[in-house]
Formats: sequence, structure tokens, C-alpha cells
Amino acid sequence: MGSVEEKARIKARKKRRQGYVQLALLAALGTGALLVGSVTPKAFATLLDLPPLKRARLRYQARTVLGKLAVDGLVVFEQRDGKRYARITDAGRKILAFEQEKIKLGNRQRKWDRRWRMIVFDIPERRRVIRNRLRMTMEELGFMRLQDSVWVFPYDCEDFIALLKADMRIGTAVLYVIVEEIENDSHLREHFGLT
Repeated sequence: MGSVEEKARIKARKKRRQGYVQLALLAALGTGALLVGSVTPKAFATLLDLPPLKRARLRYQARTVLGKLAVDGLVVFEQRDGKRYARITDAGRKILAFEQEKIKLGNRQRKWDRRWRMIVFDIPERRRVIRNRLRMTMEELGFMRLQDSVWVFPYDCEDFIALLKADMRIGTAVLYVIVEEIENDSHLREHFGLT
């Protein structure tokens, strides 16, 4: 493996790990306020299902991520009884709900009900950035593109699509359709491992 590939792999791993810590912190905050001083490496090692190695580094990373979440407006800090607490904001709750639906969607260990879910959208050219973001999100989650603005998925994803429409503010431009049969769907079945 070349040095450029190795650097890219390490950078991607760090970014994924930071995303896991952000989600774990948001999940912890979603259950209630978190005492900032209580951000212990052991707690997050357990929450993230990581071995409790490099405790000081994990503590630093958790506090850094809390700061980034505060800058992004997903967390606010409050002073109570001389102690500093972090609390999740409404925007943070939306992001947490969106990420949880994404995780549920990724766990495809379900039985297929023999129906296809189609996502059809018509987003104007002036909102091209949103349209491209929608396409990238659907591709990332395993949807298959039938045409530029028609994507298909074999499992229930209505809640995820509703959150996605709200997050991107594209409610009327996206349709969620349940289809009993698609002509010549053998390539779709093969793609999703449903044969």
C-alpha cells in the first residue's frame, strides 16, 4: 500500500471515530444533561464498545467533540450549583434522531415483504446542492438508482425519508411510494441479495 493510501486510510479512520464519539455524546445527552467533568474515558469506552485503552486521549477527544457540538449549536453548556453541564438542543435532537434512523436503515437483517420502496424527487436546478446531497445520502445508505431522480430500496424507510425531507426542507419535492412489483427486477433482487 502506498504512503498516500495509508495516510488517507488513517485520516478516514480518525474521522469515523470522531463521528462515533459525537453520536455517543449526543445519545448520552439525549437521555439527560451530562456533567462536563464526568466525561470519563471508561464511560465512553463502554458506550462506544471500545477497549478502555488510551484513556487520556479518549477523555481529550470527548471534551473536544463536546466543544465542537457546542459550536455547531447541537449542545449548550449550563452552570448549576457551581458545576458545568452540557444539554442537547432541539437541533441536536433532530440530528440524533436522523442518525438513529440511518443506523436502523443500515441494519438489514429483516425479512423482505416483497414490496419495493421508491423515492421519487424533483428538486429544481437552483437547489442543486440539496439534490446532490440527497443523492449522496441515498447512495451511502444502499439505495439503488433506477433513474436520476428515482431510487429504490426493499425495506421500510418511511421514517428515515420523513426526517431527511424535514432536514433538507424538501417536503413537497420528494415522494415516498410503495410498489408491489417492478418489471424485470432481477437485477434489483440480486443487488440487495434477495434472490
